[in-house]
Amino acid sequence: MSKPAITLYSYPTPNGVCVSIFLEALKSVYPDNADLNSYEVVKMSIRDADIGQVHNQVKSPWFLEINPNGRIPTIAVNGFNVFETSAIILYLAQVYDTKKLFSYDPVNEAKEYSEMLQWIFFAHGGIGPMQGQANHFNFAAPEKIEYAQKRYVNETRRLYSVLETHLKAGDKEFIMGNKFTLADIKTFPWVRRYSALGIDLATEFPIVKAWVDRIEARPDVQRGLKIPA
Repeated sequence: MSKPAITLYSYPTPNGVCVSIFLEALKSVYPDNADLNSYEVVKMSIRDADIGQVHNQVKSPWFLEINPNGRIPTIAVNGFNVFETSAIILYLAQVYDTKKLFSYDPVNEAKEYSEMLQWIFFAHGGIGPMQGQANHFNFAAPEKIEYAQKRYVNETRRLYSVLETHLKAGDKEFIMGNKFTLADIKTFPWVRRYSALGIDLATEFPIVKAWVDRIEARPDVQRGLKIPA
């Protein structure tokens, strides 16, 4: 049996499921694409305690040859390795989303493409890191530092308010209007975990809550959230 064209190295974190959601979304609209229908998933360990003990740990020498940063997600497409979540979904869109169903043509739709990138980077450099640090200082840090806990939760709230204002303007169904794009796929996996930080999304950011619910109801998203099992 030949090796699948696409191998996803992942773990079910917000960044990990971002890529599996997009792969499942691509499969749903390009059902005849053999690469998408046969992609394989390698579940990795992200636990430091597994370093040197578990073969599929992200700091294992074999994996560092694929991703020198030793993080998930990482993807190999016909032998070409891509790391960093945003870079992965942009590359997959370039190669497989030939009809631009989840993206835009960077030449003929330059403004729309740029706006989508802006929101992808808003999540990549804003919501993801801030919410990630909020999670760390509230649940993983060996020392409880009240300033850090409040600082990152409040910054996460501020970023949610930016998204709330954006979605409210023009009564947008998705970040780019009525089109479900990479901007939603990148942002959604983080925001859906709002409750862990004590944020009452329905009360504080009702438009964002409706956006989360709308995306979570999609069958392709439901499948992607379960990968890797």
